[in-house]
Amino acid sequence: MKPIDMAKEGAEVSEETEHMIEKNGGKEPESVMPGGDAKEMRAVVLTGFGGLNKLRVTKKAMPEPQEGEVKIRVKACGLNFLDLMVRQGNIDNPPKTPLIPGFECSGIVEAMGGNTKGFEIGDRVMAFVNYNAWAEVVCTPLEFVYKIPDEMTFPEAAAFPMNFVAAYMMLFEVANLHEGMSVLVHSAGGGVGQAVAQLCSTIPNVTVFGTASPFKHEAIKDSVTHLFDRNADYVQEVKKISPDGVDIVLDCLCGENTGKGLGLLKPLGTYILYGSSNMVTGETKSFFSFAKSWWQVEKVNPIKLYEENKVIAGFSLLNLLFKQGRSGLVKTVVQKLFSLYEQKKVKPVVDSLWAVEEEELRQGVICRRGTNLSLPLGKLKMAVQRLSVLINRDGPIHVFSVLI
Repeated sequence: MKPIDMAKEGAEVSEETEHMIEKNGGKEPESVMPGGDAKEMRAVVLTGFGGLNKLRVTKKAMPEPQEGEVKIRVKACGLNFLDLMVRQGNIDNPPKTPLIPGFECSGIVEAMGGNTKGFEIGDRVMAFVNYNAWAEVVCTPLEFVYKIPDEMTFPEAAAFPMNFVAAYMMLFEVANLHEGMSVLVHSAGGGVGQAVAQLCSTIPNVTVFGTASPFKHEAIKDSVTHLFDRNADYVQEVKKISPDGVDIVLDCLCGENTGKGLGLLKPLGTYILYGSSNMVTGETKSFFSFAKSWWQVEKVNPIKLYEENKVIAGFSLLNLLFKQGRSGLVKTVVQKLFSLYEQKKVKPVVDSLWAVEEEELRQGVICRRGTNLSLPLGKLKMAVQRLSVLINRDGPIHVFSVLI
């Protein structure tokens, strides 16, 4: 294989991916159905908790909508850090395997159960799913399904629910972001981090401090006000710029960053924990990483919070939806976000598109997203080329929309 000019290849890959998104994102033939047994579908199945070898692309029974459910022919599904944690079994009360991963998707309404007013067959939608999104077809309650704007592509729609809804609710529903405030967001190069940066730009004079792995800095440097290496002493760097600290801290890392975040808060500031990615350090679950992260979390003294006028909060979008019954509030937020999208104030950042093929799953899609390692650009380009071939085949397109 010839040596690869990484800088040149990177530019070509970016252009090619963007072209594919624009050309194919929302315009695939809606009337074409897959061949084979209509009672079966293809799905990505997690056969057990562990590494990439636990993922299989296999046939499963076709689901049918029950009362109050919508059946969706999936065009794209999102890949998030939570999916990696599920694959490793690194979540509280993980479900039993085998299971179909995935919590968000976009596609076309194919059928409806009883009592599903508001939708019609052929509607272009995005949806939250309580698992099972990584499949050709999903069924989910209509309260978790939303019609998407006409100009929104399916990959954009698949990258929208988990990231933008979480970002919006943390900033505006929990932390009350307003003009002149400052925000520190960890993993600024991730899906939520980029959504936070875009939403902050809709409010005047908001300063965004971001931390990210060095290899992501070039791609995201223009999206935040100040960008720091996640492994450096970002606390001192923030204080050099803002001696009083920040108004909002959004932490998806946990561990030692909890104490650092609380220490950076201004009076009346809000610290929000919405993840614990420090527990993930490799391809499989690590008890050492879990114990280290737990041990490093600073024990919070309520009296100290009272004395320092600080707020500490947690946020789990999926629990809010599936366990706490707040779908009505989420629906209101989704409509506000669609309005911002239509005003061109926010736009999901789709890094790349991947075919739902076992070979590609194992060769780096989930590993790349989950371990913060950069997949070699040559590999990415080959994957994109394979996807181009799949797009040109007869039949619907089934892809992952993967965020930076």
